Order: sequence, then structure tokens, then C-alpha cells
Amino acid sequence: MNTEKKPQCIGIILDGNRRWAKKNGLPSLEGHRRGVEKLKETARQVRDRGIKHLAVFAFSTENWNRSKEEVGYLLKLFRSAMDEFFEELSKENIRVKFAGERERLDPDTQAAMTRMEEASQENTGLTLWVCFSYGGRAEIVAAANNAKKEGEITEESLNKNLWTRDMPDPDIIIRTGGEKRLSGFLTWQSIYSELFLINEYWPDFSEKILDSVLSEFSERTRRMGK
Repeated sequence: MNTEKKPQCIGIILDGNRRWAKKNGLPSLEGHRRGVEKLKETARQVRDRGIKHLAVFAFSTENWNRSKEEVGYLLKLFRSAMDEFFEELSKENIRVKFAGERERLDPDTQAAMTRMEEASQENTGLTLWVCFSYGGRAEIVAAANNAKKEGEITEESLNKNLWTRDMPDPDIIIRTGGEKRLSGFLTWQSIYSELFLINEYWPDFSEKILDSVLSEFSERTRRMGK
């Protein structure tokens, strides 16, 4: 990777957990569990490459419409990850922040999210942005409503009211699973992101794929509208 073109921020749409499970003859819920393990590996790999921000699309506002069983499992998995996986990463100099409609989660989960953010806020190796109950349009609407209370709505006032306001715009967005769309991920922030749409399902994402993306990114020319 050309170190002069190292990204500040990578976004990843974690897609394909259920299809990975089906391909491997496993229950779909096992695919989600494997996806959490893969996120832990990838966060460390991104940190070790000196990249300071990683944003992941873990659960969208539309995902609430999935079956009651699957939503319940995902919420349970998220709560469990708070006590184990995120706690483990926070001890490895990784800061954890959450972006999304927190009010749709139960009070205990909301409190756990706040505790995790506060406990890891001094960590400097990587900031992991977990977009959970997140939608790009919902984020823009919430930012606009808050900006309106403060006065005129401008790009600057919207930026400072985003759920991800302390995160640089993503230089790279990766989507696993073969789909060719962003599905509302970082809608405001992604206008100049370099897109990498790969066929591998999220549990099959690897360090080799990450390095391939970073290598190609370093060779791309980014005009940023100029």
C-alpha cells in the first residue's frame, strides 16, 4: 500500500451472513455469530495497518422488519457482544462508538452502549463505529431536526449533528456478499468514497482481501469533484 494514500476511514457493509450459513449447511443464525467473530479479526487488522476509523453497518433500520426470531437473536447477539467482544477490543486500544436510533433498543442495552463508549473513550489505536439500528436517511432527518433548533440548516450545522459527527468521511466503502448498492449506509458521508463491491460473504472476508482493497485504493486517482 502506498502509505501516502492510506485511508483515514473505512466503511464496511457486513453482508452475506445468512447466505454463508446456507452455503455451509448451517443455521442462518450461526452465520450471524460467525460474522461477529470476523468483525473482531478485521478491527484488529485495520488497526494494525495504522487506519484510525472503521465504520461497520451491523443492523439497519430496515432489519427490524425481519422475522421476530431473527431480530431477537440479533439483539441478543449484540448485547452479548457488548459484554465480551467489544469489551475485549476496548482493552486493545480500540475505541468503540455507536451510531443509530438508540431509542429503539431496550434501556439496559442503551446503558451498556453508553458505558462501553465511556470506558473506551481514551483509546487511540482505532475508533470502531458500530452502525446499529442505523439508516442514512434517518440520520440526516435527525441531524436536520436538531440543526433547525439551533438556527439555519447548513452543511456545517448538519455535519455537527450527525450520529457520526466525529468520524471522517469514509475514503473506502466495502460491501461483501455480491450486492451492488449501499442500502442507506453513510448516505451523507459517502459522496466521494471509493467503492469496493466484492463477492465474498462477510464471514469469508480475509486479511488478504483487505490488503488487496488497500493496494487498489492507493492506485486510484481521487479528483473529489475537481
